[in-house]
Amino acid sequence: MSRLPYDDVALAVPVTVPYVRHSIRGAHWFLARALAELIKASGPSKDAIDGLTVSSFTLAPDTAVGLTQQLGLVPRWLDHIPMGGASGVVALRRAARAVQTGDAKVVACLAGDTNHVDSFRRSLENFSQFARDATYPYGAGGPNMVFALITAHYMRVNGATAEDFGKLCVAQRDNARQFPHALLKAPLTLEQYLGARMIADPLRLYDCVMPCAGAEAFLVMRADLARRQGLKFTRVRGTIERHNAFADDPIALRGGWALDRDELYAQAGVGPDEIDFVQTYDDYPVMSMVQFEGLGLCREGEAPDFVRRHTFTADGTCPLNTCGGQLSCGQAGAAGGFLGLVEALRQLTGQTLGARPRRPVGPRRRLRHGHLRPRGVQRRGDYQLVDSMGRWTRIR
Repeated sequence: MSRLPYDDVALAVPVTVPYVRHSIRGAHWFLARALAELIKASGPSKDAIDGLTVSSFTLAPDTAVGLTQQLGLVPRWLDHIPMGGASGVVALRRAARAVQTGDAKVVACLAGDTNHVDSFRRSLENFSQFARDATYPYGAGGPNMVFALITAHYMRVNGATAEDFGKLCVAQRDNARQFPHALLKAPLTLEQYLGARMIADPLRLYDCVMPCAGAEAFLVMRADLARRQGLKFTRVRGTIERHNAFADDPIALRGGWALDRDELYAQAGVGPDEIDFVQTYDDYPVMSMVQFEGLGLCREGEAPDFVRRHTFTADGTCPLNTCGGQLSCGQAGAAGGFLGLVEALRQLTGQTLGARPRRPVGPRRRLRHGHLRPRGVQRRGDYQLVDSMGRWTRIR
């Protein structure tokens, strides 16, 4: 059965609550601040928001239900989405269908987390049953160990080098220097990247995201309502979602997007060679390469050559993570899954805060991807989004 299109669904009002390295505030404060900024930027009262999605790790023991009391909301549609890096696209998918069916008129999609001095360590202790029982007690807690193994295997199989990963990190840092909310703005050269201390061989310091506190948010509504309110908006062209794909792979070098990407592009009416810019979920640079391949920007195993042939700054041949991505902005917990989506919404609606891709000459498309890999587990979910508004140029 073919998927229904997302006719007349609009995304609007990209919001970022500025990131900080550590905070004494709770996740509730960051989420409330995001909601306040949505209301301030969109015009209507809080009562006009009748749908809500919430993504957060440090909101616990509260969930979206408890947060409605804290925020003074009375939604008729509510979803709690604890899916980490996949939260942004999943929230959009759920909210879009709620708006289409009339279950809600205006859905606020919020993601945010705090970061106390020991928040990250405590999160790792209880990230999943597998992590708590099978990895953390043996000194292997946290993502660096898992992704070091994935990175090393990818290098052996596909011939990627540290210089290839460094090229992505350096380009994203260049983008971040123009983005006001990025925490890491100091210039980064390839020599500095290669000379940085080893964290978990072959991962170096700049291969790893920096945990922080912050929030991201956006609104989903019908396009006619966005027009009446005078909001800049973009439409959804296509989305896909797949959980636990390729679970038998001994090393996780594929994601669920590889199973459904043809349908994704068919929904959107474009091909991978027509994408203007890309927002990957960049918890580690190797995952950007895996996404390049799985999403059809290059063939499987050919991402290293793709990286060598292209440039990834905002004015390059393949603009990547134009705000700097998590590798330079920081990873504000579940908000990391919203970061690229919110940045793409800014780019597509002319509300860019930092670097912009080369001036386009036709209808613009962008590719946004998110994924979640529970610590110590092969994979749980993979999601992607193509949306469209404005103008585009081809990547060659």
